[in-house]
Amino acid sequence: MSNLTTILYLFLSLSPIFVISGDDYNAFVYAGCSLPHYNPGSPYESLVDSSLASLINSAALMSYSNFTSPSISLSALYQCRSDLSPSICSSCLRTAISQLSALCPSATGATIQLRACLIKYSNESFIGKLDTTLLYKKCGAPAGSYSGDVLGMRDAALGTIQASSGAYRVGGAGYVQAESQCIGDLDIKECSECITVAVSQVRNACAYAGAGEVYLGKCYARYWANNGYHPSSSSSSSHEDNNDGAGKTLAIIIGLIAGVALIIIFLSFIRRAGSGKD
Repeated sequence: MSNLTTILYLFLSLSPIFVISGDDYNAFVYAGCSLPHYNPGSPYESLVDSSLASLINSAALMSYSNFTSPSISLSALYQCRSDLSPSICSSCLRTAISQLSALCPSATGATIQLRACLIKYSNESFIGKLDTTLLYKKCGAPAGSYSGDVLGMRDAALGTIQASSGAYRVGGAGYVQAESQCIGDLDIKECSECITVAVSQVRNACAYAGAGEVYLGKCYARYWANNGYHPSSSSSSSHEDNNDGAGKTLAIIIGLIAGVALIIIFLSFIRRAGSGKD
C-alpha cells in the first residue's frame, strides 16, 4: 500500500511474547492506516464493511481468503496462522476488526496484524503481488553470556524454515524455535523469496538478541528461545560449584551470628540472676 502510513502500537515490553504455547493469539502486533479517508455513508464505506464481514464468515472454513470488487476499486484479505483452529481464527479476526475500526476510522486502506491473524484492505490493487517492505520489527534482550550457544541455534533454526516449503513453516535447533508464514496469495516461489528476505532481516536486525521478529508486506519470520538461555555443561558445573561455595559461606556466617546471640542471652541471664541475689 504505497500511501500507507504505518502506526506502531508496541507490545508490553515485559510480556513473554515469543513462546507459541503461551501466545495470546489476539495480542496486537502493528497497524497501519492510509492518509486518505472516505466519506461516512459513502458506497466505499458500505463495501468495506460488507467485504470484511464476508471474509470473517469464511474463517470457519479456511485460514486465508481475499476479495476484489468488480465495481469499486477495493481489495481485501485476511490471513490466520494455518496451524490454529477455525474458532481461534474467527476470534482473532473479530478482535482485529474491532481494533481496526478504532485505530483507522474511515481510512481508505488499512492493515492490522495480531499475533494469530492479519486483515488488510485498500483501494489499490495488492492481491497476488510480492511485497517485501519492512512493516514491523522487534528484538528481544541480548543473549548475554550464552550468546554463542543461542545465536548458533538461532541461525540453524532460521535455516530450517528457510529450507522448508509451504506457506506456514516451523523449525528449531536445540532450544531455539523459529516460525514463518506467507500470505496465501503468493505462489511457492514468491513465498520462499519473501521468507528468505525476512530471515535475513531478522538475523541482521536482531544480531545478538535471544528473540526477534520481522513482518514484511507479505510474510513474517520470528524466533525465540523456548526455555530461556541454558548454560553449557561446563558453565553449569562451574555455576553449581560457585553456588555450593556461597551456600557454605552463608551457613558459617549464620552459625556464627546464632552463637554470638546465644552467648549474649546467656550473659544477660547470669547478670539478672546475680542482681536478684543482691
